[in-house]
Amino acid sequence: MADIIKLLPDHVANQIAAGEVVQRPSSVVKELLENALDSGAKSIKLIVKDGGKALIQVVDDGSGMSETDARLSFERHATSKIARAEDLFNLNTKGFRGEALASIAAVAHVDLQTRPRNSDTGTHIKIEGSKVVAQEIIATPVGTSISVKNLFFNIPARRNFLKSNQVELRHITDEFHRVALVHPEVAFQFYNNGSELFNLPHGNFRQRIVHVFGAKMNERLVPVTEETAVVNISGFICKPEFAKKGRGAQFFFANGRYIKSPYLNHAVNAAFEGLIKSDTHPGYFLFLEVSPSSIDINIHPTKTEVKFDDENTLYAILRSTIKHGLGQFNVIPALDFEHDKNLDTPYNYRNKEGILPTVVVDAGFNPFETKQSPNRRSAPSYQKQQVKGWEDLYKGQDDLDAPFSSVHFETSTEALEIFDKDETGFESQQKTFQLHRKFIVTTIKSGLLCINQNRAHQRVLYEKFLNTDSTKKGISQQLLFPQQLGFTRAEIAILRAIHEDLIALGFDIKFVDDEKLTITGIPNIMTESSIGAVFNELLRNHGKVHGADRGVVKSDIMAKSLCSTLAIKNGKPLDPDSQMALVNDLFGCEESKLDPFNKVIYVTIDTNDIEKKFI
Repeated sequence: MADIIKLLPDHVANQIAAGEVVQRPSSVVKELLENALDSGAKSIKLIVKDGGKALIQVVDDGSGMSETDARLSFERHATSKIARAEDLFNLNTKGFRGEALASIAAVAHVDLQTRPRNSDTGTHIKIEGSKVVAQEIIATPVGTSISVKNLFFNIPARRNFLKSNQVELRHITDEFHRVALVHPEVAFQFYNNGSELFNLPHGNFRQRIVHVFGAKMNERLVPVTEETAVVNISGFICKPEFAKKGRGAQFFFANGRYIKSPYLNHAVNAAFEGLIKSDTHPGYFLFLEVSPSSIDINIHPTKTEVKFDDENTLYAILRSTIKHGLGQFNVIPALDFEHDKNLDTPYNYRNKEGILPTVVVDAGFNPFETKQSPNRRSAPSYQKQQVKGWEDLYKGQDDLDAPFSSVHFETSTEALEIFDKDETGFESQQKTFQLHRKFIVTTIKSGLLCINQNRAHQRVLYEKFLNTDSTKKGISQQLLFPQQLGFTRAEIAILRAIHEDLIALGFDIKFVDDEKLTITGIPNIMTESSIGAVFNELLRNHGKVHGADRGVVKSDIMAKSLCSTLAIKNGKPLDPDSQMALVNDLFGCEESKLDPFNKVIYVTIDTNDIEKKFI
């Protein structure tokens, strides 16, 4: 039998490896930023174009590479991070597999310029699809500049799989956050299509969080710290009142590396149990320092999945640390029935001495008695003087001692009937009532109709927003006092992208700068108190709004986001008129059976089914 097993060529093996290492542009950003950090850089610049599809460039001031190292860095399993198998259990660098640059060069056009500190000249290498096109000596600053262009140019199926530029930019921004947060001592710059998104100076961890997520994050942070023989925990958690439905502000770092751990995330949620709603998630930025020998990072090429030796102990320590942090800074509410807040001294008056109040009382004053005449000084004679105004209370009554039956009222006590009484009785009027503050029950010819009030209102609002967006004539109500909201630079960029759609819905928005906007008008079917919740929901779904789900209309996604936030919640009491109005609006919709998320709105209970219960 002929031999059928063959050794794959290097360029084919590199493309196979690239399928795991390079999943999308954000994967390239992660690998290049980590290489820059491993080189000892103190300043790193990230430049992307068209969501990373056209260009990803990372410029650092690190140690640089010699001509030989620069050429060898694009070979598979070539690395300076480890030298033997034992080094896998004592890792102090970001990378160690030696596959990143080889995988990237296999599916893109790569341009490398690098120069070490002990050399006067640098090296310039061009690679296209694992093939070295050019290599020359150039003059370049100390450090490394690597550009990745036309990603997946030789794999059309993978390139077509990529999402829109906005969605890919969001993934790149997420990776940038994960790398920049864990290294506050390094300055970062991030440019997208020529515009600066982030300019992060070096500082401490708290300053880096504020620079990334905005100044509003500073007041939300609660520090936590714990040192044990198993793990050292440090970082910050967000106060319970700022828990959100999304998981955007959740970061675990193990030995200076971003990791994903559902098990440890459950420990954090357990610590917040009873303090946040069941459908919200707390924010946290936590560092875990463990012995390198007790953690296995070499599970997946992305190096975000790790295994710990003793996860159960780590779970218990993490949960108790967060509980202690919440209690130490009085974040957890406490009941003290003996404490009266009315007796607390205001802060501005704590260092001031109390002043004894003085009261002057005229003990001889009586408005119903005589008063000394001002014209007589010596003689103790008095004259009658009545106080004006008090007798008006009894105006119209000549004799206070007269019997009550003699008092005549201006109008009759008999109630007047404006409309004639309905002779047909109770059955002629359609009645509704609310069941458990969740369902609206009303009668129909065949029996009973039970409606979910939240889903019904979602359907009504959904169709109103769709009609508004289709006509591009949203009715806006101006705010008496404009509201100014703060966001991160990335969130402001998202809101700028959907600005026209928001105007079509009825919003009146003005951007103050890269972190603030002013709202002067909102849709007429929206309340002022729901502005913050609406924008949080829009930002949470902004990936879908920018076309993450192909074939879905943008207006449909935005309408779903708004209706789910503004709809009447289950548990809210409704008066009979509001109940009937909601029923009428529901059956005036084009689709009344299903809500915008294809859930059943109402069910019918036939009279025959009710009668069978009594057999």
